[in-house]
Amino acid sequence: MNIRLLISAVTVLVSAQALFAAPKTRTLQSPDGRLAVTVEVGEAVTYSIALDGHTFILPSPVSMTLSDGRVLGKENLSSVRFRTASVRDSIDTPLYRQARVEESYNALTLSFARAGFALEFRAYDEGIAYRFSTSLKDSITVVGEEAVFSFDKDYQAYIPYSSNTKNPFQTSFESQYTVSPLSGFESGRLSITPLLVALDSGEKVLITESDLESYPGMFLGSEGGSTLRGAFAGRPTTYVDGYRCQERILRNSDTLAITAGTRTYPWRIVSVASDDTELPMNDLVWLLGSPSRIEDLSWIRPGQAAWEWWNDWGFTGVDFEAGINTDTYKYMIDFAAERGIPYVVVDEGWSPRTGGDIMKTIPGFDVEEVARYGKSRGVGVILWAVAYVLDDKLEEACRTYSGMGIAGFKVDFMDRDDQEVVEMNYRILETAARYHLVVDLHGMYKPTGLNRTWPNLLNYEGVWGLEQMKWSDEDMLTYDVTFPYIRMAAGPVDYTQGALRNAQMRNFAAVYSDPMSQGTRAHQVALYVIFDSPLTMLCDSPTAYVREQETTEFITAIPTVYDETRVLAGEIGRYIITQRRSGDRWYIGGITGTEARTLTFTPDLPEGSYTFRIFRDGVNAASRGEDYRIETLVWTAGQELSIEAAPGGGFAIIIDRK
Repeated sequence: MNIRLLISAVTVLVSAQALFAAPKTRTLQSPDGRLAVTVEVGEAVTYSIALDGHTFILPSPVSMTLSDGRVLGKENLSSVRFRTASVRDSIDTPLYRQARVEESYNALTLSFARAGFALEFRAYDEGIAYRFSTSLKDSITVVGEEAVFSFDKDYQAYIPYSSNTKNPFQTSFESQYTVSPLSGFESGRLSITPLLVALDSGEKVLITESDLESYPGMFLGSEGGSTLRGAFAGRPTTYVDGYRCQERILRNSDTLAITAGTRTYPWRIVSVASDDTELPMNDLVWLLGSPSRIEDLSWIRPGQAAWEWWNDWGFTGVDFEAGINTDTYKYMIDFAAERGIPYVVVDEGWSPRTGGDIMKTIPGFDVEEVARYGKSRGVGVILWAVAYVLDDKLEEACRTYSGMGIAGFKVDFMDRDDQEVVEMNYRILETAARYHLVVDLHGMYKPTGLNRTWPNLLNYEGVWGLEQMKWSDEDMLTYDVTFPYIRMAAGPVDYTQGALRNAQMRNFAAVYSDPMSQGTRAHQVALYVIFDSPLTMLCDSPTAYVREQETTEFITAIPTVYDETRVLAGEIGRYIITQRRSGDRWYIGGITGTEARTLTFTPDLPEGSYTFRIFRDGVNAASRGEDYRIETLVWTAGQELSIEAAPGGGFAIIIDRK
């Protein structure tokens, strides 16, 4: 045989093999062209993300491991089909911070028919998201997921560590932020999400997830250096705490999820903001949640709620003994009705703390009479419940209490996000919706778009809220101007603001039964404008609000859902100024962290003249946190406004056209 022909044939064969084995690469750009995700299919599936040509997330693998040994994303990858799409839409967003959200993205789907799965990537101007889907027969068992975020440098990060160092998957999802380089991520610990990374160029990157259903939520751990890796709770072995009937984890198994073989999985989200003010306005978690499963939303009523737990039933000047009894809640209902407050919350203790039966009540509290009285005065009554206890008799409880006229449940102490708890939350929301009951998920993991899927979910906790001031003296003021840029990007917060005892940090003390807030009175009032919160508590005692009539009237004039929202100015950890519109009225709220600051901004209003009613720090607020003043100004659109704020101070403005 001719040697030259042999060499040529071998060369052709080698070239063909090399071509066949060569990685397949596709790049997907955001509509504005600034963001790009590059997906490569070789021995594994990897993705990388670039902003303005700078790759800040290096090639990072994605995979899912099943119990039978199959690894989706690392096997049977030679046959892949690519499909692209572009979507432009405008979506009604009831019970949200704005009435409509514009959705615009480009999509790339990788289908691996031989392996029975697909990967979908979406590029929005606001970030990149991806998710798995499977098309396998019967049920499958997922034992691992590889979600990796390999940053190109050791950037500064805002890390909300799980508060439980022994079992990080058992946590209240309430954490302050540790600011540290990625390389300083504490070994052996896990972070809840969202987690924020600050690029050297000033942009911020937020990692979180959406559409979490029948699957465990994502924590983040460190691989050392600048790489973060997703961590997921296995299905747990639990026990029930005899006192509060909470489910506690004994240990987690190696199984993440037992689930249908044909389904989609949660979205992994990498949001990107060029300016800090874009972060609280990022809509990706809501947009990537599944559409509403409730057709008629007319019965769902957002609004404020009178609440007693934070103030420890601290009533004064009444002719009954305050506590968990019928007289107390009738007084609260009267208080709410007279001020147009749509709800009263009956918190822990109305049902026995032992025994775990939500259908039982304690002596002295007549739940049927309280429900009847509330209904007669146009005030909805919301009952607190431990999640496990409610779930135990879910259908009976929803049917019975709805029949009495109860408006909803405040569900507490999930303190986990494994598959079992995630499924329980869907079950509670679906059953509550059938009986026209609203829900506030307290003791809850961060929002994952669930409020889009089940709009009767009015609020979430999953925030280091004002309750912490009953037992902690940590810096709340810095947290107040930090979490709106991080946690609130995922969804609303049940922070429970409205404290009337206000102290500067040097005068603050944690007092459980007679609590106070850090910072000023105006700071507390401003939180009603700044925080996304369709169901918002008035945390202090009704009798205190009666004495502080000016403050109460101002607070109760502020709505809880809006037609428009924008952040006018702000810097993470320092200050924030937010403007909202509901109908023909505008609202602006601003707060500072620990430093005094001149808050300067230009209200974004249509041409014309306006009346500004301003609740602001008083002259002595730097030493006496309760000092405030209310003033009225006539303002012309386009003019700049400056307001002096004390340390931990703020302001709130109600705006009407002249």
